[in-house]
Amino acid sequence: MQLSSFGHKFSAESGIVTLMEDLGAALNDNPDILFMGGGNPARIEALEVLFKERLDNILSDKDARHSMLGVYQSPQGDSELLDYVAKLLSQQHGWDITAKNIAISNGSQAAFFVLFNLFAGLQTDGSRKQIQLPLAPEYLGYGDSGLTEPFFTATKPTIELLDQQQFKYHVDFNELEVNTDSAALCVSRPTNPTGNVLTDSEIEKLDALAQNQDIPLIIDGAYGTPFPNIIFEQASPHWNDNTILVLSLSKLGLPGARTGFVVAREEIINAYTRANTILNLACGNLGTALGKSLFQDGEILRCGNQIVKPFYQSRLDHAVTTCQRELAGLPYRIHKPEGAIFLWLWFEGLPINSQTLYEQLKNQGLLVVPGEPFFVGINNDEKRAWPHHKECIRVSYAQPPEVIEAGFKLIASTVKQAFN
Repeated sequence: MQLSSFGHKFSAESGIVTLMEDLGAALNDNPDILFMGGGNPARIEALEVLFKERLDNILSDKDARHSMLGVYQSPQGDSELLDYVAKLLSQQHGWDITAKNIAISNGSQAAFFVLFNLFAGLQTDGSRKQIQLPLAPEYLGYGDSGLTEPFFTATKPTIELLDQQQFKYHVDFNELEVNTDSAALCVSRPTNPTGNVLTDSEIEKLDALAQNQDIPLIIDGAYGTPFPNIIFEQASPHWNDNTILVLSLSKLGLPGARTGFVVAREEIINAYTRANTILNLACGNLGTALGKSLFQDGEILRCGNQIVKPFYQSRLDHAVTTCQRELAGLPYRIHKPEGAIFLWLWFEGLPINSQTLYEQLKNQGLLVVPGEPFFVGINNDEKRAWPHHKECIRVSYAQPPEVIEAGFKLIASTVKQAFN
């Protein structure tokens, strides 16, 4: 089979493909495996009851049913939903936003592919620009989304050691250099994989750097505010006309709906909408139909604040306690868990790399995610001089407590064996 350069790049193995293959196998084909990998949200009964109720209402109304199943959305998305989202954001945060500042996407992954390639890569003047990640590690799903190489550059963090076997990454502003090669800055908040929440001060500094270079600051809010609001630290929402905020319904409990939102100034929304129409024709209607129901009466905020956030706070407390008990005596640290649904574990001096640890755990019936693919944009020379990047793994605490307990027992025994 003769493939193009595009074909070779996008049909090759990658971190996100492996992650989703593992996720699919665990959730669909091998339900007995201990699943602490992937980003699939937990099953929350109260949400499932609510979603069923709202879907029943839609399906019982022939016009609403036809709108969901029998028509294409407009290129930018359903105008009624766009109005609801704009109203919520403007009322909640005081942002000067209308429906013209919002576009609907088929989930965040599709949105980032379009956004990244709108700004980075080969420019019309023949130069090349890159997406700059101010804090590594970052979401591995970004890593292979560029149409050209090199597409990303990243800055190693400073590491603050904390009590209770914890640590925290911070943006190293002494090393972060934003220049004419930078097409945009991009951060996830909370950060996937670490659960780090960039401070308000860090966001303000990044915003200033982006504005000084006249490039956008892209914030991936898939786990953040205003929904699903899986944030356990104080963090002020951020948006202005130089910011592109990407939101999602996935972590609210609707990953199958594949529905996200891009919030940006009008010219960016117009460019995004045209590119997205070429790639996708139109976005799916299931998430839009449910979204209209949840946004219209503000139920989406109640879901996040009163159901989703407390649920994950409880799961987090149990996961940290279990981790500390099972890994006691090992050279481990947990990144301070400030949001999202993961623990990021650092085994300093690990004699094997995290990919090998992942494979050993998988062979024993436990899925985690190795850390190396998350260090997107760190060049190979830097990686060779920085063993930290191969000493970390990401584990999800979205699964039931018995899975978490069994999983940490396996992690502990396998890591002990590696150090011995």
